[in-house]
Amino acid sequence: QVQLVESGGGLVQPGGSLRLSCAASGFSLDHYSIGWFRQAPGKEREGVSCISSYDSPTYYADSVKGRFTISRDNAKNTVFLQMNSLKPEDTAVYYCAADLVPSCITATLKGMYDFWGQGTRVTVSS
Repeated sequence: QVQLVESGGGLVQPGGSLRLSCAASGFSLDHYSIGWFRQAPGKEREGVSCISSYDSPTYYADSVKGRFTISRDNAKNTVFLQMNSLKPEDTAVYYCAADLVPSCITATLKGMYDFWGQGTRVTVSS
């Protein structure tokens, strides 16, 4: 059974860091593009970052550029989102998604991925 499971969310103070994980089971992430999305209360889902099937290109939304870093560890079948200098406006439920496309950009901008996780909540508050 194909499954994506996010973890690593939680409560953090402004300026703090979190590392989100997206672990896959039932398939290998090696050749998949992976996207990270978030949805804050009352707002539309936003594509935050993505990494293409062969690690290039990557994408970062302007709101997170310079603060977030996406990476993958194929041996662990996991993709990570390192989030630094967190702000209250980063508060949201974060989702990862996977699709068998060579470039992640279009899929992320359109929100069109085949497989989605259930999400992990990130709260940035003092």
